[in-house]
Amino acid sequence: MLDRLKALHAQALDELSKVDSLRELELWRVCHLGKKSTLTRILRSLATLPAEERPGMGTRANEIKRALESSLTEKEESLQRASLASPLESQRLDVTLPGRPFATGRLHPTTKILDEICDVFRNMGFQTIEGPEVEWDYYNFEALNIPQHHPARDMFATLWIDTGIGGKARLLRTHTSPMQIRFMERERPPVRIIAPGRVYRYEATDATHESIYHNVEGLAVDKNITMADLKGVLFQFCRCLFGEDRKVRFRCDYFPFVEPGVEVAIGCSVCDGVGCRLCGYSGWIEALGAGMVHPDVLARVGIEPEVYTGFAFGVGVERMSMLRYGVDDIRLFYGNDLRFLEQF
Repeated sequence: MLDRLKALHAQALDELSKVDSLRELELWRVCHLGKKSTLTRILRSLATLPAEERPGMGTRANEIKRALESSLTEKEESLQRASLASPLESQRLDVTLPGRPFATGRLHPTTKILDEICDVFRNMGFQTIEGPEVEWDYYNFEALNIPQHHPARDMFATLWIDTGIGGKARLLRTHTSPMQIRFMERERPPVRIIAPGRVYRYEATDATHESIYHNVEGLAVDKNITMADLKGVLFQFCRCLFGEDRKVRFRCDYFPFVEPGVEVAIGCSVCDGVGCRLCGYSGWIEALGAGMVHPDVLARVGIEPEVYTGFAFGVGVERMSMLRYGVDDIRLFYGNDLRFLEQF
């Protein structure tokens, strides 16, 4: 019996040395220390031995059992440490390597041009004001010399919110000119303001038109203001934004709230005046509308048209971006394609 215990102990230790996973260790435990193991059967059979042999054999069998249990515990701890160290080693970080860079945010090209436009006019003495995007019919149309059923309303594809009587209908503003009326109602001349902001038109989009875009409307009212002042301001604006060599053209146009009205066009930067899809093969891109403030508009806000005159203009910000950067499709600015936006 004693020789059998020694051989069993040696065999168990030999097999334990070859175990290299927790799963194999559990199989080893069941084989050598489980309820059906050889050692357990020997311990149960001690009762059949002669009385004088039982104490010595029992002591030796229990010593081997405790030794195997101790070896099991050590092996288990060793395998657990190895299982923890293995992924740490395989996924070890080299702290001396440089960190991963974070992408740096930047301004949208429309925002950049809008800031530049405001800076140009601010340097010429214009004050910047802002107003609501949901506007009353009165400020968007009637106060600007476009009463109910006026055919000029067809020029503005309007997004109406609700209907009302006496200018009380609400809409998404089609331009930022309503702020000119709001400002002149509470301030007296001299007035020099610009009103930047988002505007809305219910119309189909194409290479040069969007349903949501940005405008900068400007107004100057004072004594003895003439068309020459308007042309001087807009020529200076175009020079500051596009350089001294860019061609600028003034042509007669109609807007209900100015008289006379003009269309200001800038030479196409994509084709340099030869003609392309962006400019409709004309060599020119309409940049803004302008004119001398209609006397009825001044009278409506309590400013004497016999004493004061003024000029007004409206700049399409996205059009300025297209001219500045040579972009031939306005829809690219709102396509959210990072390959396009990261160029700016």
